[in-house]
Amino acid sequence: MPRPPLILASASPRRLELLARIGVIPDAVRAADIDETPGKAELPRQLAQRLATQKAHAATQPGEMILAADTVVGVGRRILGKPRDAVQAQAFLELLSGRRHRVYTGVALLTPDGKLRTRLVESILAFQRLTAQQIAAYVDSGEWQGKAGGYAIQGQAEMFCRFMSGSWSNIVGLPLFETAQLLRGVGWLKP
Repeated sequence: MPRPPLILASASPRRLELLARIGVIPDAVRAADIDETPGKAELPRQLAQRLATQKAHAATQPGEMILAADTVVGVGRRILGKPRDAVQAQAFLELLSGRRHRVYTGVALLTPDGKLRTRLVESILAFQRLTAQQIAAYVDSGEWQGKAGGYAIQGQAEMFCRFMSGSWSNIVGLPLFETAQLLRGVGWLKP
C-alpha cells in the first residue's frame, strides 16, 4: 500500500530544513491560517499543543497525512510569542537576560483516517546576563523577526545560551526524535 502524501502545515523554512536532516521531504507545504492568540489563563505548554493540533486540522484534506507543529517560549506562566516589533524584541531579551526559560513544541500528526497523534516536547535554556549593547546589537541584526521569544538559537543567540537541557531541534522549532517516532508509528517512515 503506497504511503499517503505528507503535508507540512507550516510556513517555517526552519521546520522544512530540520525534516530534511532526517531524510523527510514533505510532498507539499500548506501553512495553516489559524488564530494563535493564547486563551485566558492558558499556559505555554497548553498553547503549543493546542496550536499544533488546530494547525493539523486546518490544513487537512482527504487522503493526506498532515504534520503540524507550534513552538512557544515560556517564562513561568508568561508566553513570549513572536515579537511584533523591535521594541518588543528588546523587551523579550531583557526578560530572558540572566534567567532560565522553557521552550515547548507541540507536534501533531493527523492521518488520512482522521486519527491524531501528538507529542509535546520541553527544553530548558538559560541565557547569560545580557548587556544593553548585546541586546541592541541582536535587535539590530533582525534575527529576532518571526521567532518565538524573539531569538533564534540556531543563529547568533546561541552565543548567549549558558545552559541547555533537552532537544536542540525542539528549540529551533521541530523536535526531530519525537517527529520521527510519530512518522514511524504510522508506518510513513521506515525504521
